[in-house]
Amino acid sequence: MPKVTFPRMGESWRTFKMLLEDLGNEVVAPPRPSKRTLDLGVRYSPEFACFPLKILMGTYLECIEMGADTIVTTGGVGPCRAGEYAMLHHKILKDIGHDIKMIVFEPPRHYPLNFIRNVLALNKARVSIRGIISHIKRAWRKLQALDNVEKMSHVTRPRELTSGNTSRVYRKALEWIDQAYTTPQIMEAEAAALEALKNIPQDPQRMVLKVGIVGEIYVLLEPASNLEIEETLGNLGVEVERSMFLTGWTRDNTWNETTEGMTVKEAAAPYLPELVGGHGRDSIGNTILCAKRGFDGMIQLAPFTCIPEIVARTILPRVSRDYDIPVLTFFLDEQTGKAGMSTRLEAFTDLLRRKKLLQARTNCVTG
Repeated sequence: MPKVTFPRMGESWRTFKMLLEDLGNEVVAPPRPSKRTLDLGVRYSPEFACFPLKILMGTYLECIEMGADTIVTTGGVGPCRAGEYAMLHHKILKDIGHDIKMIVFEPPRHYPLNFIRNVLALNKARVSIRGIISHIKRAWRKLQALDNVEKMSHVTRPRELTSGNTSRVYRKALEWIDQAYTTPQIMEAEAAALEALKNIPQDPQRMVLKVGIVGEIYVLLEPASNLEIEETLGNLGVEVERSMFLTGWTRDNTWNETTEGMTVKEAAAPYLPELVGGHGRDSIGNTILCAKRGFDGMIQLAPFTCIPEIVARTILPRVSRDYDIPVLTFFLDEQTGKAGMSTRLEAFTDLLRRKKLLQARTNCVTG
């Protein structure tokens, strides 16, 4: 029986593992990216390839060491190199002696036949069509639960009385959801996880900043690639709202584009009316929408050499001035260090806090 693996993006691996096993596959769960993962990826990837390609290269090599012989991944559309990742990874792996099968899911909204063919190829248990749909629905419900619990952790962490409580409860909650199998069990685990996070002792009087995070999908979703920036910000008293979760991205690329996605495009249109690939236009649009909602600041996360995010970076200073919202950009690669990032985040949040206090005092005087 083939041993199947896939890219790791945050906690979504728990959902994909369940779905692939339901279809009769033996799954090699991708390990959390580590320094060794990145070292392997850098060794075998082109020097100026973007950061996600290198991490995924290292992940695949580690999974091959664990016995994987089939990789399931996604393609892409538009002017972005991400759509070529699978082909390049496959060629590199073949050149260094690994005869790996690559199954590439293109966006089903654009390539429905590709989706159907790949699902049937992975259906080793010969599950009926009705059964496949049932398994997909249950996996979707688990993915929703994982995203909802992560969102709640972003609200709780900056308000917790004891530092580290949210992270400890969140880790337990992930295991509850992971162990749930049926849809009722998943819903029960989600409810218990949300309740556990809400019950963490919090300081309701604490001044909490609200910061949005935009950028390229992989460095947004995989904490190992962004050096746990969301947890760091939470510990600094910042409630984070990420512009992208896997459920939203999946809806936009599987069915029809959501109203939310269309609103982002409309917001970005005066500054960037054309598709530049990746999530460059989304970074502009979401920054504007967050500014209109009264956010204190924005952070852009971008892989080094990512053209769409470089384009967005050149426009964001104008957006920042027009909407009076501070924007901090991190370009991430194998040289990025957590200590340096933490120092910049501390300085940024200090500035945001002073700005917020000054605005409050000004409002009191004028009021």
